[in-house]
Amino acid sequence: MAMSRSAQGYSAALASAVFLSTTSIFIRHLVMNFDMPPLVLACWRNIIVVATLVPLMLLFDRGLLRVGKAHIPFLAIFGLMLAGFNGLWAISVAQNGAAVATVMVYCSVAYTAILGWKFMGESLGALKFTAIALCLCGCALISGALNASAWQSNLLGVIAGLLTGLCYTAYSLMGRVTSTRGISPWTTLLYIFAFAGAFLFLANLTGGWVPGSAVTPGDMFWLGASVEGWTVMILLGAIPTVGGYGFYNVSLSLLDASVANIIVSLEPLFTAVFAFLLLGETLTPVQLLGSALLLSGMAAIKLGDLRRPLPVPQEA
Repeated sequence: MAMSRSAQGYSAALASAVFLSTTSIFIRHLVMNFDMPPLVLACWRNIIVVATLVPLMLLFDRGLLRVGKAHIPFLAIFGLMLAGFNGLWAISVAQNGAAVATVMVYCSVAYTAILGWKFMGESLGALKFTAIALCLCGCALISGALNASAWQSNLLGVIAGLLTGLCYTAYSLMGRVTSTRGISPWTTLLYIFAFAGAFLFLANLTGGWVPGSAVTPGDMFWLGASVEGWTVMILLGAIPTVGGYGFYNVSLSLLDASVANIIVSLEPLFTAVFAFLLLGETLTPVQLLGSALLLSGMAAIKLGDLRRPLPVPQEA
């Protein structure tokens, strides 16, 4: 019996969440088992994403490779935002663990709501204000930002974890702008990952001045001849990004965007499960409380957006 259109959409969104949740698992494996510098790892991830997308586009739709010159500066800035997010997330996973790092990314939901109220005129009622407070309190508990010893023992991890949410907020807001420019999501994905890879490559040429970067040019080939290392790296570039984004695009063609986003937001839950089963990671009681607060606030914000009435089109 064939699945209904909505069932297909739910399945695609759920598959997207599962694929995306493996990103930090692969990153953590490379950091733990190969001690790979986070920014070197992030750079190669971007390179492999591009190397995966180009042949697929050549095979299925060469038009996706082309973009108007007027869009290049915007895509370059978008790529810079992505480079910051990818680099900081890799550092956060290395310092904080896969589960904590992924949950902290979702602090961006609160940041986006605040910026939407401040700059886009979006409403900020009592419910959303309370939800934002829950998100921020949860983020503080998860990161250890309220613990003075955490700032001393894991300064880089705390800062990177907090900044990933801000970078993802900027990334998401630029994604909204991209949708108004008439650029294919796949074309956008290709170009921003290409630019991000270039920016991360430059960061790795600073001689270790940027935290988490290569100390020498030879560090760019940190994995050497390791078959296991390169296999995991290729899987990192191909599966979470291309697979996760692909299923997400499918879900958007079958479901309302708000519904799809709520389902994809299950990513931290799947990451926590995978991190426990594959990496043996566990959250402390304080981090569990913080996760509950953050996810509750995030759900309240997203459900509020889902219930918001759609704008009535104006006649010309």
